[in-house]
Amino acid sequence: MKAAEKTFFGHPWGLATLFGTEMWERFSFYGMRAILAAFLMAPAVRSGLGLPETTAFAIVGVYQGMVYLTALPGGWLADRVLGARRAVLLGGVIIMCGHISMAIPVTSPVFVYLGLLLIVSGTGLLKPNVSGMVGYLYREDQDARRDSGFSLFYMGINIGALAGISLTPVLAGDRHWHLAFGSAAVGMALGLIWYVLGKRSLHGAGERVSQPLSPDERRAAVKWILIGMAALVALAALLAVTGLFTEDGVTWTVTAIIALVTVFYLAYIIHGGHGITPVERRRFGAYIWLFFAAVIFWMIFDLAPGPVTDFAMKSVDLTFFGFTIPAGWTQNFNSLFVIVFSPVFAAIWLTRWGSKVSSPLKFTFALFMAGLSFVVLAAAASVASGGVKVSILWLMVMYLMQTVGELTLSPVGLSVSTKLAPHHFKGQILGVWFLAAALGDAIGGQTYRLTGFLSLTQYYLVLGGVAVLAGLVLLMFVRRLKALMSDDDVAPGQALTH
Repeated sequence: MKAAEKTFFGHPWGLATLFGTEMWERFSFYGMRAILAAFLMAPAVRSGLGLPETTAFAIVGVYQGMVYLTALPGGWLADRVLGARRAVLLGGVIIMCGHISMAIPVTSPVFVYLGLLLIVSGTGLLKPNVSGMVGYLYREDQDARRDSGFSLFYMGINIGALAGISLTPVLAGDRHWHLAFGSAAVGMALGLIWYVLGKRSLHGAGERVSQPLSPDERRAAVKWILIGMAALVALAALLAVTGLFTEDGVTWTVTAIIALVTVFYLAYIIHGGHGITPVERRRFGAYIWLFFAAVIFWMIFDLAPGPVTDFAMKSVDLTFFGFTIPAGWTQNFNSLFVIVFSPVFAAIWLTRWGSKVSSPLKFTFALFMAGLSFVVLAAAASVASGGVKVSILWLMVMYLMQTVGELTLSPVGLSVSTKLAPHHFKGQILGVWFLAAALGDAIGGQTYRLTGFLSLTQYYLVLGGVAVLAGLVLLMFVRRLKALMSDDDVAPGQALTH
């Protein structure tokens, strides 16, 4: 880097451009998400859709899952057709149109579901590719520096989330949902302006199409897209004929589709004929372990806008420093903790200690934090079952534990994805990483149905126990995974003999 070149906390200034773009996109995403479940459950007299809790939470879960599922085709389009830079710009425009659709003040749910579909599609283009462009700012041998850069980038995400979650519940009140949705559209517009103005600072990152389609591949792609569209139409017709074309039927179907796509695509990368070398295949095999650890983590973590906020609304004393806050604001504990601790974790990853702690061990710790956070929530639910409202400190402790796990897993997961990706999947691998969130969110959205035969305390304990058990399993294989990833501190042959 030239001495006179402007930097962003010691990192390339292009990180500031991507930081700001993602910050405003997350403002729109988390701001809308903060009120989505409440809007879906609100009765018609309060301008809501009047859906049952289990259905509303399932919709929120599969919506979040689809947001991350579309990161896979979004990464492919960037790799093969658009390039990451154009994909981010187009995605932001589509997201803005989605929020505008939701902001249209009509009683019909058509514009709401259309808006959600547009946001899903646009985020699939923007989310993986803006993160991938962060990785392009660093050399292959700058692992610790890349981890630090992703931690700062992650702080931008949470600044946006904090602002969005703070604003939209206030604008929405108990019936002005469309006004709040409109503020999300404004936020995405600001992100687009920042991105366009900062184009030069990226120095060509993400501009090139890394693996352009040949004419034959283009024809094949068009064919498969048409086949996919026909299959979706046929599936919708089948659901309609069988009487399953309902909110619940669609959410179950989408959850199954996400699970099938996940398994298929992981197998496709490893066993398809893509010129992947044996070393790349071995490293990606290790990555799959981390992938499924992330699925379990996100299954718990992304219940915040659904069951956790609902618990806050019904069972928590929301008095905070003498003020009564909206239940949706409790989601901001996570954002506040991330903003405070992101620089700390970014600094840790730059130290010798941060370099020595392997990615599998970081993921193990994150699973323990997620699981134990729900043990805390189960204790709070047990106290609240007596009919009293519990202190907001219970939620603060739960969110603090989840945030520590998040900062250990998420930025490192983004970084290790760019590190372990086979060469021909550098763009798509970020889509694969977001598949973990897609599957975790979709499954998590369905888990509230367990409260049909479990108490709320038991529900939280079961989910927390799953995460802790997964962490113990991962801990047993840390040395083997380090070897498969070819970490410097363990020779591959040594660990594989254990």
